[in-house]
Amino acid sequence: MENNYVIVVDSTTDLPQNLADEWGLVVVPYIFTLEGKDYHNYLDYRELSSKDFYGKLREGKSATTTQVTIFRYMEIWEPYLKEGKDILYMCLSSGLSKSYDQSVMAAQQAMEEYPGRKVITIDTKSASLGQGMLAYLASKARADGCSLEAAAEEIKDVIQYLQIWFVPDDLFHLKRSGRVSGASALLGSVLSIKPVLSMVADGRIVPIGKVRGWSKVFDYLLARMEEHNFKATEDPYGALYIAHSDSPERAQQFREVAAAKFGIKDFRIIDIGPVIGAHTGFGSLAISWVGNERININA
Repeated sequence: MENNYVIVVDSTTDLPQNLADEWGLVVVPYIFTLEGKDYHNYLDYRELSSKDFYGKLREGKSATTTQVTIFRYMEIWEPYLKEGKDILYMCLSSGLSKSYDQSVMAAQQAMEEYPGRKVITIDTKSASLGQGMLAYLASKARADGCSLEAAAEEIKDVIQYLQIWFVPDDLFHLKRSGRVSGASALLGSVLSIKPVLSMVADGRIVPIGKVRGWSKVFDYLLARMEEHNFKATEDPYGALYIAHSDSPERAQQFREVAAAKFGIKDFRIIDIGPVIGAHTGFGSLAISWVGNERININA
């Protein structure tokens, strides 16, 4: 069958486990380290709950993360390759992690060791809710009968138009981990100033603006949705994804104002898991939708 392939995603998609199961996704659990102990970021939080993780961050603890190795990719892919299945792998942005480089080398090794099998790796230039949206679209494409190659091309096309906007409570964690470009330009001690960032065309996180207070943040994000062509439709491209790091009330508040302004019919609200949360900190809000072309900012 043309669509005899598995879709592999990272745990940084931050999807609930039940959705990953429903969509038939194979998940690569990333590893994070907290207080000297390593944890796998499983989607069901079996090793450490999201609540406990953010509780540690609120106590002033910090966490670190590591890239996925070639060995780990092969370990996860091989059972499916042995069954005669191909692989479509969608990786966390190369602008945030070196895992994508490892996945490219792992794909070459896999196809050498299993002649006739195909492994396509995609740099999603996305994280968290953006990856989750792409995972859903890939799953739908496969269910609709798309071949491995056709599904990969559809995802690569959507990536160009995937808007991802992100507001941390502060930039401490992103600055510490080096995951944001030009962070110093927005750092300050002024109370209630919130930096607004976007994942730009090459998959980096870049500061775009700053707003005083969360109510103004909501207005700013709604304006970006309008500017970047959000359209509420019945198809998957009219959905709005909202993610938060231990701030569900804030996510729900934004859902309500966005629904009132745009008449949105399809929302998904997800928790930002520990691997992404190690860099965003607690209290963050992010939104994603398929709109117009992403902002293109030179490094």
